[in-house]
Amino acid sequence: MTAIRPNTYHLISLGCAKNTVDSASMAQLLDQEGYLEIKEPHRAEILLVNTCGFIEPARQESIRTLRELAKRKRKGQWLIAAGCLTQRYGEEVAQQVPGLDGILGTRHWMEIVQLVRQLRGQDGRPAPPPRQGVAALYAPSVAVQAEPPNVLRAAVQGASAYLKIADGCRRPCAFCAIPLIKGIAISRPLPLLVEEARRLARQGVKELVLIAQDTTDYGSDLGMKDGLAHLLAALTEQVPEIPWMRLLYAYPGAVSDRLIEIMATRAQVLPYLDMPLQHAHPAVLRAMRRPANIDWVYRTLEKMRRQIPGLTLRTTFIVGYPGEGEAEFQTLLDFVKEMRFDHVGVFPFSFERGTASETLGDPVPAEVKQERWERLMAAQQQISLQIHQSLIGKRLEVLIEGQGVAQAQNGRQGGQILSVGRTYRDAPEIDGLTFIEGEAPIGEIIPVRIVGAMPYDLHGVIENP
Repeated sequence: MTAIRPNTYHLISLGCAKNTVDSASMAQLLDQEGYLEIKEPHRAEILLVNTCGFIEPARQESIRTLRELAKRKRKGQWLIAAGCLTQRYGEEVAQQVPGLDGILGTRHWMEIVQLVRQLRGQDGRPAPPPRQGVAALYAPSVAVQAEPPNVLRAAVQGASAYLKIADGCRRPCAFCAIPLIKGIAISRPLPLLVEEARRLARQGVKELVLIAQDTTDYGSDLGMKDGLAHLLAALTEQVPEIPWMRLLYAYPGAVSDRLIEIMATRAQVLPYLDMPLQHAHPAVLRAMRRPANIDWVYRTLEKMRRQIPGLTLRTTFIVGYPGEGEAEFQTLLDFVKEMRFDHVGVFPFSFERGTASETLGDPVPAEVKQERWERLMAAQQQISLQIHQSLIGKRLEVLIEGQGVAQAQNGRQGGQILSVGRTYRDAPEIDGLTFIEGEAPIGEIIPVRIVGAMPYDLHGVIENP
């Protein structure tokens, strides 16, 4: 049997891009401690899973992943569960995963090295006795922990990087457990974010994706008005080397005229906005404790489309929320058909205990949720295809992310080289791809002529200068 390599770790990151940044931050701290990340879990001394606890399917995936590692864990290996699931349900995770050695709440990611030292008895103390079967259980409080000064709060993936501008949330959404997990919103200082963006530019990053639970709330806790607009102005002025800057997770009602102006006039800020609306029926939105002024949505999106050429809009909706009958769902379906969003994500309602919606129960049957999900996705698929077909013949810039060999219809490799990338219209991991004939330089942004369209992806050829 292959020996365990001392001072190594294997990291699995589950959940959203914000979790990915926390995983990258823990990896930096372990690297600074002299640990080496390896891909083979059976050879790693530290097995680290950054869990997701947002909704039930994500919790189940986290538990399955931990149990699988625990089942195969060998003597001399330490299994640690970190992240959102352990922040809220640490004791339950300890009970459900025999063989778990350490637990770290999401607000304590910066203490990963201290936890590893404690497990290995390197902090001057013997390894602690098990508690609930777990040797080291770090208190999962939501108290604010100071960020280490030597950690870049970003996750780099090729030529793209997620930069976390804030953590936590102060919005009152009835269905959401994020405030219970993350605590109140805390913005990171603007000068620090500019410096981190400069570091990323020096690393060759071409796309900077700004993320938070609510990016449009950035700076409110720092006394800033229009904080996100101020941040984008500073980034575009002081970090001109990054050609693409993208916004995710905007909040309805918080997209200001100043933000629209910045998006319209700063070439580095991509004409792309992700704004989860969650529903379109005012009664359902009020039950969700979400902004219910649909007229604002119509006015703001019309204004944005008028002022920002080529604007791409992404949103998400929940179907099957308590109180959503067929009439309410039809309102949502008609709204999606009318607004013609470029990208739409749809999720069946997930009952979450401890949230404000808990008292509403989960009255909509699962089969009804599924049927509504299918109808809404089918409608959006047709819209997406039509929008993509309208792009045929147009020239778009594409960030090249990889290459491969095309397969023939018989499943064998056909010999043709294909490059894969994304236009400004597609965010990493959640939107579609552009497949390009020929070999293009990875990590570069090149002009591409669109020659084919699918509901979620595009087909193009390299445009000669």
